[in-house]
Amino acid sequence: MRTPHAPSSTVEPVRPDDWACGAADQLVAEFTRYGKTLVAFSGGVDSSVALAAAVRALDPADVAAVTAVSAAVPAAEVAAARDFCAGLGVAHHVLGTREMEVEGYRENGPRRCYFCKSTLIDAVRELADQLGFQTVVTGTNASDVVAGFRPGIAAAAERAARTPLADLAMDKPTVRAVARLWGLDTAAKPAAACLASRIAYGVTISPARLARVELAESAARRLLDPHGVVDLRVRDLGDGVRIEVDAPAVERARSDQRLVAAIRAAGFPDEPITVEAFRSGSMNELLHDPDHWR
Repeated sequence: MRTPHAPSSTVEPVRPDDWACGAADQLVAEFTRYGKTLVAFSGGVDSSVALAAAVRALDPADVAAVTAVSAAVPAAEVAAARDFCAGLGVAHHVLGTREMEVEGYRENGPRRCYFCKSTLIDAVRELADQLGFQTVVTGTNASDVVAGFRPGIAAAAERAARTPLADLAMDKPTVRAVARLWGLDTAAKPAAACLASRIAYGVTISPARLARVELAESAARRLLDPHGVVDLRVRDLGDGVRIEVDAPAVERARSDQRLVAAIRAAGFPDEPITVEAFRSGSMNELLHDPDHWR
């Protein structure tokens, strides 16, 4: 759902808050059709809006959230998800997932996200059955659907997970507008993906490799947050490390020797370190690089 085109002079203009209200109303109405709903809740803005809409549409006792816990999920994200659910007054379940046991996930090929999402939704489905919940919802939005190679979306669709944001054509700006309208703490939260997305395709995933990425990224953020950096990733390329930050902060990050020292201390003692502008989904560029797969 996008902001309407400019109206003719004979039509009352649509204010941005009217647009957000319309999107919010449609989303709440969608949830009234779902029955008891279990939301796969990462703690990001998308799943936060989905969960908040479910609470507005249904009895709170008929809504619950479930957050995956694994080596690929930063501990801080799990804690934030718990606090958000407490603020809404909905039950929050923490579910240990076992994607590390799946060979296709560990090998970290182009379909890694398929294996991860399959494992997650299967586990969420099992929990939903145990709790008597009829519907499983994810926070996939319309921008995700058209963002390119997203095998995880296919895995969730195969398992009949509902995607109300995408179904209503709510793209990322619309989702954030609704989050602001509802006063959600996550409205301005930067986009985040699991730690496995920081590891280049073809580089084997292990708990130790995920842990050092988490440690390095946390250390980098502590140094760069005071400078207003929003988007930040530490990419493990196998033969090097690429730090990605907001474009205006690239030169500052390149000149900050504390940043290099922090990455080294986190578990990258010898790898070359580069700093570039943040690009969402930049690891997918390697899918089109034949040299990466030799």
